[in-house]
Amino acid sequence: MKVKERIVWLVSTLTLILIVLFFESHTRTEDKKNLEEFQQYYRVYSLAMPKSINFAGTVIPLSDNDVAERYDKEILTNVYWQSQTLLMLKRANKYLPTISKILIEQQIPLDFQYLALAESGLQNVVSPAGAAGFWQFLDKTGKRYGLEISEEVDERYHLEKATYAACLYFKEAYAQLKDWSLVAASYNMGIEGVKKQIKSQNINNYFDLYLNTETARYLFRIIAIKDICENPKKYGFNIPYNDLYQKKAVVYVKVDLSISSLAAWSLQNACNYKIVKLYNPWLRKPFINVPLNKTYYIALPQDRLYASSLAKKIVNDTLTLEDTKQENLLKEDMLTQIDHTVLRGETTKTIAEKYQVNEEDLLIWNELNAGAILKPGSKIKIIKTLPESNGN
Repeated sequence: MKVKERIVWLVSTLTLILIVLFFESHTRTEDKKNLEEFQQYYRVYSLAMPKSINFAGTVIPLSDNDVAERYDKEILTNVYWQSQTLLMLKRANKYLPTISKILIEQQIPLDFQYLALAESGLQNVVSPAGAAGFWQFLDKTGKRYGLEISEEVDERYHLEKATYAACLYFKEAYAQLKDWSLVAASYNMGIEGVKKQIKSQNINNYFDLYLNTETARYLFRIIAIKDICENPKKYGFNIPYNDLYQKKAVVYVKVDLSISSLAAWSLQNACNYKIVKLYNPWLRKPFINVPLNKTYYIALPQDRLYASSLAKKIVNDTLTLEDTKQENLLKEDMLTQIDHTVLRGETTKTIAEKYQVNEEDLLIWNELNAGAILKPGSKIKIIKTLPESNGN
């Protein structure tokens, strides 16, 4: 290697070494600075145990070390799960007034409103086991307490009706268990499950029973949520009133005949299909069958309807189906579903034309996007009104 080349190589090598040393030094300096700032500013606080707390009139025995630790775990979990708890507090302002009103009417302790928060966070979620709605009813249990549950209508998602159903459960459980804390526990493991543990352990006090992990923490989660909801600032949750979610006033449409397309009907009545679904999550299909002598009430936003031509027809925030517009909308006592098997080369447009239905409706019925490619042999649902009887 020539002298000149050697010099260039040495200079390049030294430069590279200096750059590496610089970045290593800079990184160490940055790490040290970040650590110092972290230690200076970041704080995680343990929360003082309350002097007294109760559930449905029962004082929680916090002097018991096990009880205190179980409560401490739930209050810390919920306080430091800030985003979820913040959203829960916002939703509570929107939905708890409706729930609490029904609980008071049904003479159920008001603390049971927090059970709905513990169950679902006031969201219409579905559990892996199939429990649904704010109160997380299983299909069989919901039907037992009077809820209509079918492919078209699922009242587990109807806040008022599901809350009344929950009250029926609470009353039945209290009649057998005679203790509201045990009633709450039974909502997690069943009335018979609680009775079995009471019998096997010869103890009828929730706080002294040895229970499975989920049920053992269940009531404490409810109590922690109650404490946070009733004392949000105590736990660092500062939410201006305008940031809380608000319940909007509604007008109820009395529906006593079937509607073949809720999307078309809503557009004719100052709304849209998304609004219908948001206000009526219990409607599970884009149409509704109404059996003879059956009536449903569909909620629509009051502000939209009062600003429309329907305003003069509204009486006590209620409209009849006949009051609403139904231009070119089929409306019969019953609708029927046809399952069409897709043939090669068929499209949503050609199938819609074949059955004389609107292509947009067909897309909604089958939850398809415009331009969707149909697979030969697959099934497409067609909603048709039954033909009128000619009296023969």
